[in-house]
Amino acid sequence: MFADRIDAGRRLAAHLAGRTYENGLVVAIPRGGVVVGAEIARALQLPLDIIIPRKIGAPHNPELAIGAVTQDGTAIFNEELLRHFHLPEEIRERLVAAAVAETSRRLQLYRHGKPQPSWRDRTIILTDDGIATGYTVLAALRSLRRADPKEIILAVPVAPPDTIEFLEPEVDELVCLLVPEVFLAVGQFYYHFDQTSDEEVIALLEELGPKAQ
Repeated sequence: MFADRIDAGRRLAAHLAGRTYENGLVVAIPRGGVVVGAEIARALQLPLDIIIPRKIGAPHNPELAIGAVTQDGTAIFNEELLRHFHLPEEIRERLVAAAVAETSRRLQLYRHGKPQPSWRDRTIILTDDGIATGYTVLAALRSLRRADPKEIILAVPVAPPDTIEFLEPEVDELVCLLVPEVFLAVGQFYYHFDQTSDEEVIALLEELGPKAQ
């Protein structure tokens, strides 16, 4: 169990400490992942950036995730659900476009118009406050990989075993502190799991973003 996201970030940082991260960059998934990532960035003395994967909901059931997409349009889909819903390409493109528009809005909010730092040739530590199914994280990983980084390390506090197995081939290294057999939701592994505000994300990026280094 973790006391809160700060505790989770510090424990991950302790696990990651003791080595050099060449041209390193911590990339966090908002909102809760930014609190975790900030502790890693502080401890390892690395800058903090964000990536925003967004789930793609089924047309008549938005809460059911049929895939995920990131700000650059990198999209992944659950092929089994696509077959189930018989979604034509036109509908998929519309769903992706709507999700990309929302990620762009949030990026503008969090970055205040500041340019994204280059991910090319960097050692990237991708983090979140936990992973459930892994589809949004997979979209983030695929997007990062397209930027040609030197290495991608996925570091998270908690995820179920099948999700770890699902994501491991996508990364150069995977660090997960808790891999529970019984997993209902990320929040069950935190004593305090309050929602992180947009204001907190903005403040942490102002403090630890690449231009603050």
